[in-house]
Amino acid sequence: MSGTITVSNIGGPRLTLGFDRFDRLDLERHKAVHGKLNTPVLEDLVAMAEQVDMRGRGGAGFPFARKLTAVAAQITHPTVDQTLLLPGERAGRRRPAEDAVIVVNGAEGEPGSCKDKVLLTRAPHLVLDGASIAAAALGTQRIVVAVEDEEAARSIRAAIVERRMPGRVVRLAERFISGQAGAVVRAINGEVPIPPGQKVRASESGVGGGPTLLSNTETFAQLAVLTSLGPDLYASAGTEEEPGTTLLTVGGTRVVEAPYGTPLSAVLGHCEVDAGQGVLVGGYHGMWLDPASVFRAVLSRSGMRAVNGTVGAGIILPLPQGSCPLGETTRIASYLAAQSAGQCGPCRLGLPDVVRSLNALTDGSGSVEDVRRAAGIGRGRGACSHPDGTAKFVLSALDAFAADIEVHRVGGSCGQPVFGVLPLPVPTGDEGRVAIDWSRCDGHGLCAYLVPELIQLDRYGFPVVLGTDIPPWMERDVQRAVAMCPALALRITTGVPRDGKNGKSARNAKNAARRP
Repeated sequence: MSGTITVSNIGGPRLTLGFDRFDRLDLERHKAVHGKLNTPVLEDLVAMAEQVDMRGRGGAGFPFARKLTAVAAQITHPTVDQTLLLPGERAGRRRPAEDAVIVVNGAEGEPGSCKDKVLLTRAPHLVLDGASIAAAALGTQRIVVAVEDEEAARSIRAAIVERRMPGRVVRLAERFISGQAGAVVRAINGEVPIPPGQKVRASESGVGGGPTLLSNTETFAQLAVLTSLGPDLYASAGTEEEPGTTLLTVGGTRVVEAPYGTPLSAVLGHCEVDAGQGVLVGGYHGMWLDPASVFRAVLSRSGMRAVNGTVGAGIILPLPQGSCPLGETTRIASYLAAQSAGQCGPCRLGLPDVVRSLNALTDGSGSVEDVRRAAGIGRGRGACSHPDGTAKFVLSALDAFAADIEVHRVGGSCGQPVFGVLPLPVPTGDEGRVAIDWSRCDGHGLCAYLVPELIQLDRYGFPVVLGTDIPPWMERDVQRAVAMCPALALRITTGVPRDGKNGKSARNAKNAARRP
């Protein structure tokens, strides 16, 4: 990993302290660099987290102190000060403190992120320090680290052995939605690793049904730094409203530690990359900024809000000149549609409609209003945040790339190819897609009835196939549709890249296939 991912800092290292000397900080090196582990009682830990307004670094930015008190409200422990808890949190049946579980969410389903992998592989003991601090404050020894990457899993297992501490490492499926809190809990519990269909608070019923403190890898590392430095020294970096530093993944290959308040343009300059045609901030559930907004953007929650952006999970992806912005957006939207859990209408039908409307906009046959309408259907009604996050990504592109979209509308293309510069998982060759044998298709329409998520009919009654990978939850339905096709025209292909437009000229393709 060290050969492909560069790590640096702006204004001095904290989380990345020692990285200039060591590829990996084992326990001895960790203690030499970061000092002895300090484990304050719960009341003091909550006070410190509140003083610096520590927020989760996984994307949602939830106050960490509130998570701590929510778990504390569910347990009986002599160090839990009941005055810390809100009135509604004092009620209910309590569990013994040892039933509480600390979960380090090391899932990085976002293809453009590698900051958590860097922490887990190079500073695993800093992460475990944070988890141990939270565990001691709550009176439990149950710590689970959930990861997708095998290298990260090996590193954290070795660190647990070095510390001779109780701890468990759980491997997660490498999917975009794997990092959602509910999906992580379900995976640890041995259930289907997808977000639950309804809101379930991990603090009330998480791993094994017990109170669970679940937070992102970097959040626990930040907690360790906070208790080591103390709130005053911790707040010497960053801004008054948002103290401290944060980790950023820039361009998918550079990890930078920077203090809050740093101009986004300074981060790009530090990495020697240009804003290009625009910059995606916050990852694939984030928002696009045009070059003018990039120049004004500041690395903080308030600074990003001022330009209609977000810090999110700290992912910064510039779009260089030469690649079609609308095509790149459509490419990522297609990926996100295939990554859904398929539990609700906004994911099953809404996301494919977004991709169809983007495809039409790309070739000049659709409109911005069509995309906005497709992205707006089902907003706030999904079983998880995936459809809303995808819609936010797509809608921000309509504003950031308005000039390019107008060129597509007028001429059917902007003349730029789609180079695929935005990172996606490397294909394994086993990904399946739906295809039509046009020499056989007679337009029965049964396929569109059986799998409307992937196939719709054009005005002539012929199938229009959505060019995305077949989601895992649809594999059985697609196989059924293939078996039931009266003309035996439906196919499942693997390992063949497609542009998502194979259904646009279905009638012409059929006629061409029958010419002598």
